[in-house]
Parts: sequence; structure tokens; C-alpha cells
Amino acid sequence: MKIKTFLITFLLVFAQSSYAIESSDEISLLREQVKLLTQRLDALENQSKVTTQKQETIAKKVETNNSDKLTKTPKKDTPVTVGFTKKGLSVSSKDGNWSTNLQWRAQMRLTDPYRSDPRQISDFSKVDESSFELRRARMKIGGHGYKPWLKYYFEVDLQPTRSTSDSSTKASSRLIDWRVTLDKYDWLSFRAGQWKINYNRERVDSSGRQTFVERSIANRIFTTDRQVGVMAFGRLFPGTRTDLNYYLGIFNGEGRGVKNDDSKMLYLARLQWNFLGRELKWRQSDTTYSENPAGTLAFATSSTQGRCTRWSSSGCGNLDGFESVSNATKGQFEIEQFVQETAFKWHGFAWQQEYHKKKIKDNINNTRSELTGGYAQAGYFFHDLFPAIPEKMEFAFRYAFVDEPNKTDVNFTNNRKEYSTAINYFINGHNNKLTLDYSRLYINDGLLDVDGSDNRLRFQWDVSF
Repeated sequence: MKIKTFLITFLLVFAQSSYAIESSDEISLLREQVKLLTQRLDALENQSKVTTQKQETIAKKVETNNSDKLTKTPKKDTPVTVGFTKKGLSVSSKDGNWSTNLQWRAQMRLTDPYRSDPRQISDFSKVDESSFELRRARMKIGGHGYKPWLKYYFEVDLQPTRSTSDSSTKASSRLIDWRVTLDKYDWLSFRAGQWKINYNRERVDSSGRQTFVERSIANRIFTTDRQVGVMAFGRLFPGTRTDLNYYLGIFNGEGRGVKNDDSKMLYLARLQWNFLGRELKWRQSDTTYSENPAGTLAFATSSTQGRCTRWSSSGCGNLDGFESVSNATKGQFEIEQFVQETAFKWHGFAWQQEYHKKKIKDNINNTRSELTGGYAQAGYFFHDLFPAIPEKMEFAFRYAFVDEPNKTDVNFTNNRKEYSTAINYFINGHNNKLTLDYSRLYINDGLLDVDGSDNRLRFQWDVSF
């Protein structure tokens, strides 16, 4: 535009100065030529603007197309989905027929002055032990395959804590659970493998789903623990007043990871009435503030004959006063057990109770012993009543007792009692919680006619990833 203005001005001035002496016709002709030149310059300028605009438009389109190519990722039809759930890392097929969950769990504990429950008067006079320990370190793998109702589960105990006098083999990794479950129908399912068989609630409840740091003093005496075998189970009349769960199983009776050494088996039967029409999961504390009440009344029985008088995660063992497994003979002990159980949850309140009877017949020494015991516990989140108390904090109380044969002479009876209180803080439910519990423990020795008692304090962090 500046060039055009300068050119026209120059021509006009030049024309007037150069042709001032010429005729008016020549001047008019010159002006007409200048006018034509101006029009041509305007046309060229407009054409230049259009070309520039087209170039800018094309450039923007190219830039946009290149940007789209860089930012847009082609969609891929991946065959699996990966995520994190309350069961850990989850990998599932899109058709829903395959699924695997992987979870790691650590249970870190401080105890003073007893790591385990004192069972004899002499235990109270031992040197106090204040100890940090990794009580449980577990890897859990579970899911389903081929069909959603064909389920599997494995659990590995990575490194159990041992005493200084124990062999290092006691701290070796061990496979404690392996099972396959056909769970197509609610009313009839089948399970095969090794697991904590469904005899009593306290034992089947995971150690990571307890209200207290550890199970009651009754657990060691009456649990049937992990066994190898098969079981049929199901739920009948769900949602009604006659809502029932049943369990029927046959097992080796030798505990974890041991084959049967004779033809005698362990038999289990359990009947559970869900009297409010709702089923309770195998876990303690009402961390979800159940909107609707749920309660159970259950009865179970088991019987077997063999070398064992008790069972644990370590397998077949012996109760105090009875022959050790290595020294016992095949079929030496006939055992019959019975348990009555109740449980209830509602609005942050959780109740649980068991009463046990266990009869042991020693076919070699010709003795008969009867053991009784049980516990009752309750926990509550008091936040609704006292807002100053944190919403995730639970307070609990437990009473437990055991009447058992004296270690020196099984014809005499020892009495043990436990009074425990606990405070839980659930950071993320049972998957991440802190527990502090205090116990007052009592023992009466029937043979010596001596009483003893002491305190115990435990603190624990239980976390799953």
C-alpha cells in the first residue's frame, strides 16, 4: 500500500513539473494513464491478499492434521482388564471367564511379656519377653478360570517367626491353603483341597479379619484347623426366616500337608441358621456399619481317630498331657467335638460367641478326657453416640475360658481364663488397621491347687497390598 501511494504521487508531481509547458490534452492523457496504472496496482494487491489467505488456511489445516496424528492414539481391543480391588491386584478377561487376584499381607506385632498364651503355672515365672515380630507374611492368589463359578485359591506363609531354639526350617515358606471350588449353585457347591475347614467361626475368620490382635485362648484347644479333603456345602431358603447354610466334609484328619496313615477319616457337619434372612461373612467387627441386622445360630460336630489331639497351621500336634505325634501309635486317640455358636452385626455393633466340648479317648493308656471352653466378645464403633470419638475407631471386650486336663496328670483339670479389651483404628477397613489389646490371664492348676495370673499387652499393624 505504501509503495502504491508513493508511486502515484511521484508520477503526478513528475507530470506537472515536466509537462507544465505542454498542452492540456497531453496532461489529460497522462492522468488517464496514471488512473489505469492505479487500477492495475489495486488488482494486484487484492490478488496478493487472496493468495496469502489461502496459504494461511492451508497451513492451518496441515498443522491441525499433524497435531491430530500426534495426539490421537489408535484404539486397541485389549483382551484383559487390570485394576486394584480390595482383593489386591486384579487381572480379568473381558468375557468374565478368567480372573486372578494377587495380594500381599504383613502382620507386624509387638508383644509384652508373652508371645503366646501361657498354659501352665510355670509359664508365669519365666523371663519376660518383649519382642517385635513379623507374625504373618502372606501371599494370596485367587480367582476363577474357564467359568466364573470354577474358583481357586492359594495362600503361602512366607516366613513365620521362630524362637532362637527353633530350627531354621520352622521359618521356611509353606503352602498353607490350596483349594478348588465349584460354586455354580447357591444350594449346592463342592470344594476340594486344603483349607481351614468350616467347623467354627473364630478359626475360619482370617487372622487379618479379627477384632483382637489374636484369637482367644480357646482356639488352640478346639480348632480343627486346616485339613486335606472334600466338602459339600450350600445355602437353602435364602432371605427367609428359615435361611440355612450347611457344610458336610470328609478329610484326612492329619492336618496341613500330611497324607492319612490309615483308613480312619475326619468327618465334619455344620448347620447354620441365618435367623434374620441375611448371611454373615466370615469376618469380625462391623466395619461397614451394616444398615440391616444380620445374625446366625450354628451347631457343628467333628470326629476322627488317629495320632493327633490338636491341629494348627503347622499341622498335626498334641495337647498338653497327651502323647506327642511322633510317639503316638496309629489310631491311639478317638476324638469327638461339638460347638454351639452365635454371631450378630448391626450399625457398628458386632457380637460373636462359641461354646465347645471335646472328648478324647486314649486307647493305649485307657483314659477318657473331656475338655470344655469358649469365648464371648463384642465390639462397637461409639462415634454415633460420642462424635468426639473417631469414626474409624472400635472398642471391644472378650471373655474366654478353657477347662483342660493337667499336663502332669490328665485325671486332674486345669482352668484358664482370659479377659481382654481392644482398641482398633481401621485406616482402610481390615486391609489396613492398627490394634492395641490388653489381657488379664488366669490359670488354676488342679493338681497343685495353685492359682496364677499376669497381664499381657500387644500392639499390631496389619496391612494388605
